[in-house]
Amino acid sequence: MLVRKVCIEVSDVKKPIHRTLRSLQRNILAGIVTIGPLFVTYLIFSFVLQSLAKAGLPVVRLLAALFPRGWFGDPWLQPALAVLLTLAVLYVVGRVTSLVVGRQLFGLFESALERLPFVAKIYTSVRQLLDSMMAKKESSQRVVLIDFPIAGQKSIGFLTRTLADEVTGRPLAAVLVPNAINPTSAFLQILPAERLVETDLTMEQAMSMILTGGAVGPETMRYSARDENEATPAATV
Repeated sequence: MLVRKVCIEVSDVKKPIHRTLRSLQRNILAGIVTIGPLFVTYLIFSFVLQSLAKAGLPVVRLLAALFPRGWFGDPWLQPALAVLLTLAVLYVVGRVTSLVVGRQLFGLFESALERLPFVAKIYTSVRQLLDSMMAKKESSQRVVLIDFPIAGQKSIGFLTRTLADEVTGRPLAAVLVPNAINPTSAFLQILPAERLVETDLTMEQAMSMILTGGAVGPETMRYSARDENEATPAATV
């Protein structure tokens, strides 16, 4: 009887502890789900602001040296002024290049870059990638799914271009597969065009899913090909 009484008392003590631990676990998980998207948004926003500030800080420091009594010398205001200055420069560049004279001058600048041995390759590749990423959806679908990293697991990719197998003439597709959360690094996959799965995602939806790790995205998406004989995006580009 004494042993049973002791066991009952011990079990009575454990029950509140288990309930407390379960409550803590549930609340912590709820907090992670709530704060997670905000934290990811903060990281991306901080990265963008730091990049903008880093680009404009040399000019702000130069202005601080020229005008030591102005706002440029305040260390608290220098990052904010650097961001504003960089945004202003980007706006002016975009405004100028949208004009006829600006496009002509920018064309001359690009032609000069193309004469540089190593810079031309890097600049041309990056420019083509950005043009492909920013291109509006027309007759072709540029957001696709591919088997990556292994068969049976799909990854979101961006169809950048098509090419042909030199030996068989088989159509191939170049697909850029960005990493989730950190799309600044990615994998370039070359695969047969028929292995692509066409999606109905827009570029904005795809980037939202990548940046948030899938937390933000449409309720439905096309995962399987409608027809095995259906033309792939690469075949129609």
